[in-house]
Amino acid sequence: MTSENAEILALEALGWLAGEEDGLEKFLSQSGIEADALRAGAGSPEMNAAVLDFLLGHEDLLLRFCESAEVEPKDVHRARHAFGAQELREI
Repeated sequence: MTSENAEILALEALGWLAGEEDGLEKFLSQSGIEADALRAGAGSPEMNAAVLDFLLGHEDLLLRFCESAEVEPKDVHRARHAFGAQELREI
């Protein structure tokens, strides 16, 4: 999974969460991220990782997202790993 593909998947996941009843609200509540910070940080590696972490921590949402996006759960894991690897290179 390339970093570009991981970014696209994370943005798709964020858009999907926004379209789900209480999806975005649940993400904001559990992550502690404010809506303004989400808007400002959307697309950043940190925000992308937070979105994917959230989905990976909620199997029901993960499976629904994967069905909607026509991807496998392992693709979400790979995307998250791509951000982890990117963070390590930046240190």
